[in-house]
Amino acid sequence: MANTAIHKATRRSLLDRYGYEERSAVLFLAPVMLVLMSVAVFPILYSFYLSFFRMKLTRPNNQPFIWFENYSDLLTNELFWVSVSRTVVFTLISVSAIAVIALLVALLLNQEFKGRRVLSTIILIPWAIPYVANALMWKWIYDSGYGALNGALYQLDFIDKYMVWLGDQDKTLPLIANAFVWKEVPLAAILLLVSLKAIPADLYQAARVDGATVWQRFIHITLPAMKPGFMLVMIYETMMAIRHFDLFFILTEGGPGDASHVLSWHIYVETFRNLSFGSGAAMSYLLALATFALSYFFIRTLGRRI
Repeated sequence: MANTAIHKATRRSLLDRYGYEERSAVLFLAPVMLVLMSVAVFPILYSFYLSFFRMKLTRPNNQPFIWFENYSDLLTNELFWVSVSRTVVFTLISVSAIAVIALLVALLLNQEFKGRRVLSTIILIPWAIPYVANALMWKWIYDSGYGALNGALYQLDFIDKYMVWLGDQDKTLPLIANAFVWKEVPLAAILLLVSLKAIPADLYQAARVDGATVWQRFIHITLPAMKPGFMLVMIYETMMAIRHFDLFFILTEGGPGDASHVLSWHIYVETFRNLSFGSGAAMSYLLALATFALSYFFIRTLGRRI
């Protein structure tokens, strides 16, 4: 009897605390949360579980539990560190170029001139193109036999014969980074433009009265006020660059040699070609940890108040 009374009192208190709207919201959101748990949370947890096994589909009956051995093996694997170095180079080239070009585009679009709306629409076109279509387009542009890049440079007498652009190990990463930057600049420019629009015009007027030059206004007003926008751009574009896969798969497949063998490609090869799901999952989590660490760094440095 006492337990029944306690149960009824608890139920009554919960009903009093959460009204009809709250209970209805829970009822309608429950199926969505169940689907998200099934397709998002469970795979994440299961892949982390797999990273503690030596799971290779070529040996389905031999999958021992090895704790952190997959992680320790990766840290002593030369090809893993080669892929990390390639990823770092690609990320530095891409994110630096995106930040600079997007800033210039945002400053341009922040000015009043005839045709600004048309230019804004044109600039958004690369961002609207799907990643695979973007990769296929740049594969045609870089093609050694009939590519648009070779054709344009040959017609302008910059080269005397068609070049195998993606066959040169020194040019491969910058060329792939160029295709990535072309795709990502529009979104970064829009994010920075939003930060520019939020700067009060009174600050610039006061600076002009004090005799500040254009460069001084840019350094002391514009850039500090754009820190939140830069933080978003750096976090998002760094995450995209570190885990980018489409361009490497379609343009080079990690080649020539190991010139474009980045970490995302290494994870794909280890998991789906070598069928080593344990070490592939371990690499994926190391990549996730690196992404979180960089995001935290950008938030700590760019997120500080002025």
